[in-house]
Amino acid sequence: MTIEARTLLPIADHAVSVASEIIRTRAPGVVTAKGDRDMATEVDYAVEDAVREFLSRETPEIGFLGEEDGVSRMGDGLMWALDPVDGTANFLYGIPLCGVSLGLLDKDTSTLGVIDLPFLNLRYSAAEESGAFVNGSEIHVSDARELQSAIVAIGDYAVGEGADERNRPRLALTQELAARVQRIRMFGAAAIDLAWVADGKIDANIMLSNNPWDTAAGVIIAREAGATVVDLDGSPHSMTSHATIAASPRLVADLVELIAEAHETSRPNRHVAE
Repeated sequence: MTIEARTLLPIADHAVSVASEIIRTRAPGVVTAKGDRDMATEVDYAVEDAVREFLSRETPEIGFLGEEDGVSRMGDGLMWALDPVDGTANFLYGIPLCGVSLGLLDKDTSTLGVIDLPFLNLRYSAAEESGAFVNGSEIHVSDARELQSAIVAIGDYAVGEGADERNRPRLALTQELAARVQRIRMFGAAAIDLAWVADGKIDANIMLSNNPWDTAAGVIIAREAGATVVDLDGSPHSMTSHATIAASPRLVADLVELIAEAHETSRPNRHVAE
């Protein structure tokens, strides 16, 4: 299927408006446990249901993937990817760092994204080869050139089964960053991390995971703002990548090297092998 991504921006924007109204006006409600320290609120499900219903009417030819209910409709190469409330824990505790993230995927590539942060009155949007915007004004990545002056956001630590093993490189990375960068930040929402790289509020973001509903919108917004977005090894990021690293272009090589060092130092038996 060939559809120019920018032509779908008004539809995506309306879908996100529907979602944001629900987030702003409803209490979290009943909390459903999805795993160890992983939860969804009634609002998560309400947003996903409302957006899925709207998009199924407006774009029945495009598939739909939601964080809560998975793939509910297959498309011919194109798929919407929705995180109904990115930062659910923040939302549940009344922390305003949360929002809705809707991206459009063309196979493994993000081509359109809209992120709304309803409690901060910020809406980010981008389409392939069309630039990135917040509240209608064009945005650009920072011009940071060295890690010593960079503010770097990191993704949440892992929870659930195998968390100790998965957190070894995360904790090692935190230690490496603490010794080298200006400041570390953890906002608790992938959409915010990526949007704020795009907006130059932070200089880089590192997430040692890559769920399409988390990253589909933010990746295209960051790229259109001039950020470089890569996987762990520095190769171009896609929805099949293992991690999501977005940064001002001159920081990327140093970040990839630093992450490799953190993974090496976190290997439990590395000294035995030596």
